[in-house]
Amino acid sequence: MSALLVVVILVVLIVGHELGHFVAAKLSKVKVQEFGVGYPPRLFRFGKIGDTEYTLNWLPFGGFVRLFGEDDDKKGPNSFAGASHTRQAVILCAGVFANFILGWLLFTAAFMLGMPTAVSEDTPGARLLVSSVIANSPAAESGLIAGDEILSVISENGQGASDLSPSTVSEFIADNGGENLTVTYLRGGEHFKITLAPAHSVIEDESGKPALGIAITSIANVQKSLGAAFIDGGIFAVSSLKTVAIGLYTIITDSFGSGVQLKNLVGPVGLVGVVDDASGHGLGHVLGLAGFISINLAIINLIPIPALDGGRLVFVGIEAISRRKVPNVVAGVLNAVGFIAIIALMLAVTYNDIIRLVA
Repeated sequence: MSALLVVVILVVLIVGHELGHFVAAKLSKVKVQEFGVGYPPRLFRFGKIGDTEYTLNWLPFGGFVRLFGEDDDKKGPNSFAGASHTRQAVILCAGVFANFILGWLLFTAAFMLGMPTAVSEDTPGARLLVSSVIANSPAAESGLIAGDEILSVISENGQGASDLSPSTVSEFIADNGGENLTVTYLRGGEHFKITLAPAHSVIEDESGKPALGIAITSIANVQKSLGAAFIDGGIFAVSSLKTVAIGLYTIITDSFGSGVQLKNLVGPVGLVGVVDDASGHGLGHVLGLAGFISINLAIINLIPIPALDGGRLVFVGIEAISRRKVPNVVAGVLNAVGFIAIIALMLAVTYNDIIRLVA
């Protein structure tokens, strides 16, 4: 079911991206010859409205739009090649914009259904999550990471922190300095148990207070009204743009020094596990994850690599400045190289996903 859900999410997001190109092309008076769900070979044709065929294709991993004059440079009043550079750029950017809007709407729906939110300690049903871990602390050495859900903290004599909350757990840890504490936590739907001892000087400002080196926060699923969810969804979409852009920049810059770190990347196979974890927390989590993937697609498509929208925008920019068409042979070779590089990276990431699963 999780694998099927991944396929559905990717198809919806990619078709949404192509719908952005489609709408922009129609508004720009550029003829759309075909709008396809999935990739060829063709399964069947839904029908034809105006100049556009609507088709369903055998490979269910996305969609496409076929614009008149996009690949064969046929110029005319309704061709992509004959459109102004500004209109071409708008059509290319529309897919990215569509993914941003789709991410916004998905975040809105997620907030309406309920998304994890920091709440007060006395909120009924609140969960206790690790929000950060201090480097070289007992918690870090024991493998605790941000996002782990604390289920219990038990001392050597069998006593535990009562009414799990940030304050009661912190006080219990401080009262049992030097003793071995057993911490049970939840990660990815699995229960784990570790034993560690609170130590002094873990927190700079509280060197005399025994601590494990974790910051903990009460979290609960909070449902919001449509208006509040729409505003928060937009804010979260913008902040996600920044997060994804910084993360992608870090991966690219790090790759020049030590090669591409595949451990930091997740492909379709690894995404199955991520979606499976999210589905265990409800539909709101799944929609929130889908929104974040949509924002990822928006940023990735802006990378100036041939075969992506960003690379095609570079060609349009060069043609606008030089007032000369990029030779078809050059564009074709660069697009082929870019496509092969993307496929090679996807295969490497997928292989790494499989290794992580069997390890």
